[in-house]
Amino acid sequence: MADHWPELPYGAWRETCSALHLYTQILGKYRLARTPWVNHSWHATLYVNARGFTTGLVPDKAAGVEIVLDLVGHAVTGATTDGRTGRFDLGPMSVAAFHARFLDLLATLGATTDFHGRPNEVADPIPFAADTAERPYDADAANRFFRACVSVERVLARFRTGFLGKVSPVHLFWGSFDLAVTRFSGRRAPLHPGGIPALPDAVTCEAYSHEVSSAGFWPGGGPIDYAAFYSYAYPAPPGFAEARVAPEAARFDTALGEFLLPYDAVRRASDPEAVLTAFLESTYHAAADLGQWDRASLECAPGLPRRPRPL
Repeated sequence: MADHWPELPYGAWRETCSALHLYTQILGKYRLARTPWVNHSWHATLYVNARGFTTGLVPDKAAGVEIVLDLVGHAVTGATTDGRTGRFDLGPMSVAAFHARFLDLLATLGATTDFHGRPNEVADPIPFAADTAERPYDADAANRFFRACVSVERVLARFRTGFLGKVSPVHLFWGSFDLAVTRFSGRRAPLHPGGIPALPDAVTCEAYSHEVSSAGFWPGGGPIDYAAFYSYAYPAPPGFAEARVAPEAARFDTALGEFLLPYDAVRRASDPEAVLTAFLESTYHAAADLGQWDRASLECAPGLPRRPRPL
């Protein structure tokens, strides 16, 4: 059980986690600069794969480019549809050094090296090329984080199948560094006030253009110093904060405006997947019922392998 839901004490790998967050931003900004806009910024996200996190295939000039943050082999790898490959190793370094090596990798691949060079959604962002402070790299912690994301992605992906309405992929938002899935009621939402640090309000407003129930996983950082699952609604319907949700370890954080469930409460459970699923389902039900979503039209039974959805 510990292998699939490994320990992930945030304090012990805080600096490596911060470095990985910024490294994923660099990969994500390359994808963002090359990919046509998709609603809610879905074109910019990263995805869990067998080695870590991938950009997927990015259109660049006449070729397609895929970049992978490999947290098994601890490297950044690149490959193109015309047969080029390249890589550099992960290890202790500054963000500026990572950024420079990443640009060299893109050049080796014949890819475009022009993209926005400053982090988003972090306080007091330092341009990547100017962030010269040395960062540690705890390879074991990075790999445990990856393995945790593999387990989380599996549960989020199964949860995603129980919805007929508009629903996002399971993807990593590198701005906030969370693995997330989002369901939509189909109705327009009030204009979001914006105000997220180092993120244009136009991006935030477009992301929350329609009513959502969103859930995901943070490794820690920012307002919380532990790994946790979250769930929120926008706009939050009256009574959402007081809703009863499962499991008992879940609580509503008034400062964040969302429900939180510590990762350790899931990891230590006899059936982690069932506990996490209960959190996802109960918080979604609170958002959908209190928000008067048309649940009968939006939901279906969870998907099963090799079984078409019955009509």
